[in-house]
Amino acid sequence: MRKVATVLTIALVFVIAAGVLVAQQSNRASNNVPPSWAYGFATPPPPPGAPAPAAAPPAAAPAAPDTTQHKLPGSNQSFTLAQIRDGFGPADWFPEDHPAMPDIVAHGRREAMINACSLCHYPNGKGRPENAGVSGLPESYFIQTMMDFKNGLRKSTDARKGNTNRMAGFAKAMTDEEIRATAKYFGSMKWTPWIRVVETDTVPKTKINAGMFMALEGAEAGKEPIGQRIIEVPEKNEDTENLRNPHSGFIAYVPQGAIKKGQSLVTAASNKTTQCGVCHGADLEGLGPVPGLAGRSPSYVVRQLFDMQQASRKGEWTSLMKPVVEKLSADDMINIAAYLASRTPAGGAQSRAAK
Repeated sequence: MRKVATVLTIALVFVIAAGVLVAQQSNRASNNVPPSWAYGFATPPPPPGAPAPAAAPPAAAPAAPDTTQHKLPGSNQSFTLAQIRDGFGPADWFPEDHPAMPDIVAHGRREAMINACSLCHYPNGKGRPENAGVSGLPESYFIQTMMDFKNGLRKSTDARKGNTNRMAGFAKAMTDEEIRATAKYFGSMKWTPWIRVVETDTVPKTKINAGMFMALEGAEAGKEPIGQRIIEVPEKNEDTENLRNPHSGFIAYVPQGAIKKGQSLVTAASNKTTQCGVCHGADLEGLGPVPGLAGRSPSYVVRQLFDMQQASRKGEWTSLMKPVVEKLSADDMINIAAYLASRTPAGGAQSRAAK
């Protein structure tokens, strides 16, 4: 009986060890799957070799142009929706907010099919969750980032994220002078509060519009569990979706306790990662050529951490980040991004971590 018990014990040890190994392999595999919410999708990307999705139905005939003149409180400008969305001269609601825009920022370059930078990133460089906030970045860092795009070193781990490819195309077509002028313009404006962080167990039900989560309204409105996600939505749907109001920011819903967990990862020494302040400054607002992190979009931060971990994003600065991100789990990235987004950049009121 003793021999039988010994054999059973050994067998049980092997079963447990095998189970642990399978779990570890499963965890590693799941870490290779992009967090779809951070890339602006509701579902994970299809596995390699999966059949292509069915073609979209033919678009309906375009409606007659809407000539309604839209206005915003505090602005003496008025624009039609077509003018607001014009890729080669979008609306500038508050020209007094920023320095004179270089032509590449205000209008792009039509013959090279370069959209105006102000279309996606706004004239004030605040940007939206599906792209990036670019104001307040060091000029040298901005230029290096554009060169990384130009040289094929910066890609998206989720191949469905088309605006990353468009950005690479713009960078390839831009002249060095246009890149320098853009870097100087956006670098001249400080990053100020733009995102309100809310810890919660449930979030508004959402739809995705061009890579951005929008809270459902009316009969479709409701709540759902947040799960292992950060959901970043406009403060006001209409102001962001249609009017592209550069004064209307975003709410980032994060899991309960994420800010405190993120603070520990960002500020305390550990064997998992490096304290962010070592390179990004004690206030997390940048140090020399290294960009600031305080108050930035958590969706964007998670995308970048994951892209660097998966080597989709390469380049001069990324090599320094590889050992910083290599041990981070999906939860770690959420917590780090939640904490960073909750920090108040200089020049603004204290960001709220509400419940």
